[in-house]
Amino acid sequence: MLKRICLASVLLIVYCLLRPLWSGTDYPVASYADVPLLDHYDLIVAGAEPEGIAAAISGARNGLKTLLVDVRPEVGGLMTRGWLSNIDMNYGPNKEILNKGIFLEFYEGVGGDAFDPAVASQVFNSLIAKEKNLQVFLNAADIQPLAVNNTLTGLSILTQKGEAREIKAQRVIDATRDADIAAAAGVPYSLGFSDCGRPGEYMATTLVFRLKGVSSLDWMKLVLNLKLSKEPNNGVKNQSAWGFSQIMKRYQPTDNRLMVRGLNICRLKDDWVLVNALLILGMDPLDYNSRKEGRILAEKEIPLLTKYISKNIPGLLSVVPDATAPELYIRQSRNIYGLYRLSINDVLENKDFKDRIAMGSYPVDIQATSQSFRGDVIGKPKLYSVPFRCLVPKEVNNLLVVGRSASFDSLASGSTRVIPVGMATGQAAGAAAALSIEKGLPFNEMSGDLNVIHELQKRLNAQGMKLCSFSYEIPCENHWAYPGLRFVRKWGMASGGYTNNYRLDEAMSVMSFINTLSRVTGTRIPAGVMIYPASEKLTLANASQVICCFKNLNVAKPEALQYLKLAGFWEPDLLKHIQNEGKISKGAGYMIILRYADWPGQTSMNQGGQN
Repeated sequence: MLKRICLASVLLIVYCLLRPLWSGTDYPVASYADVPLLDHYDLIVAGAEPEGIAAAISGARNGLKTLLVDVRPEVGGLMTRGWLSNIDMNYGPNKEILNKGIFLEFYEGVGGDAFDPAVASQVFNSLIAKEKNLQVFLNAADIQPLAVNNTLTGLSILTQKGEAREIKAQRVIDATRDADIAAAAGVPYSLGFSDCGRPGEYMATTLVFRLKGVSSLDWMKLVLNLKLSKEPNNGVKNQSAWGFSQIMKRYQPTDNRLMVRGLNICRLKDDWVLVNALLILGMDPLDYNSRKEGRILAEKEIPLLTKYISKNIPGLLSVVPDATAPELYIRQSRNIYGLYRLSINDVLENKDFKDRIAMGSYPVDIQATSQSFRGDVIGKPKLYSVPFRCLVPKEVNNLLVVGRSASFDSLASGSTRVIPVGMATGQAAGAAAALSIEKGLPFNEMSGDLNVIHELQKRLNAQGMKLCSFSYEIPCENHWAYPGLRFVRKWGMASGGYTNNYRLDEAMSVMSFINTLSRVTGTRIPAGVMIYPASEKLTLANASQVICCFKNLNVAKPEALQYLKLAGFWEPDLLKHIQNEGKISKGAGYMIILRYADWPGQTSMNQGGQN
């Protein structure tokens, strides 16, 4: 205990010495207002999110006359408008930063993975200002695709003065938050979790808010408390701190559409902190009125939440509300369908692709969608790659889509949606646009030519990225029930946490079996299914009764097992495993569900939806 106190004291002194968080480096002030639009560019990038900035810079560095356009008044998107001031990092197996390239330039410019949004804005503008081939147009009133026979020829830009301009381009990159250009052009997409049997569900949205009244001494108290706390999932790094989840669980929001999780705090200069903790549930991210209503709910809650924080969080006893982010932090909306769609099993099986253009390793972090589903970590990959084909949409030519709305399954996007992966896809798209023009190849043909893909990878590596082949083992692959795990996992019905421990040999409950079967069949739990206590374990008898109900077979529970045996449902190998275990484990339960899906006559499988 004495050693812990001494260590904490040293940390306290160090943090006091490190009070100046940012050096106040002078960056050039960007002004884009007076630059006239041209009639033609080699490349247009729609959306000045971090991914779009990376794409535009990459295009310009690869020799393309590039236009970056956005409807918002400043560049940086989620970082500068949503005030996301902490980066969820991707590290390789040796703890190295993955991808590097333009992302690393930004990371080093802001001084690490926690920063003031104002500094992020300055760094983005500084990076843009260095590119002679890059022009920026902000505050557009509207942006729409120009297309001929499903081939994009440019963008239609409506200015604030009401002037409509048709700007031609050889290639277009959609880096908008919600793949707006792709959707308007006719690219198919899924919404939220509709592709895994949960239509109408989206990860919670956050309104980041700023508090004032945090002195150097206050911050040190907070840090000291976190260091001495035995509560799990607490931490401090550079200018950020996170934790206090048990304390925050006791807070009761005034509306059930709101939820509070553990605090994620970023320390700013001038006694401010940013707080990422307040979740808005049930909001449609593509509907203006829904977003407006969600924001109003959150803004009304912040004074009450701040009062609770000031009473319960050490070091934040004097805080008062100061401001809210200009935009909501929206985690999920559309995901396009591209030439390849990255799956949750690709991510968690550490899959490498020959057409890799980005690397990922962040845990599959699924945020809350409702009061009944408060979030989950499906698993933690060691390393996976993102194929170029994920950026190439179906049905529309001359277009690439980057960022969180690229061609990722909704569950896979729990990992791919982070900024380092997004900026890597942006950099790859800018270079790919240049190579596509040079070779005279449309993107869909380019994606199938490995010689051209290798040239793209070589170019990206020469420009600061680090793309290379790899191979790692697949967690649980040697377990007899792994095929069942793979199947239910793609529906989000298996959770391995940060250690990929799916507890395949633990007994399965009847209700877990019923809920999983309901999800993968896309049907409500049939009325004939018996109500079981939450603690009741799955057996051959009650599993058979449930299956018969789901099959609409009028078979009484005592006869259900024998009926399914005679019908050929119970395969000998599956029965042998169950009998050897002496129970139906989670793994065995998953294998039964997989058998149900493969059994002849099963036609009601929910395949997800396209829009």
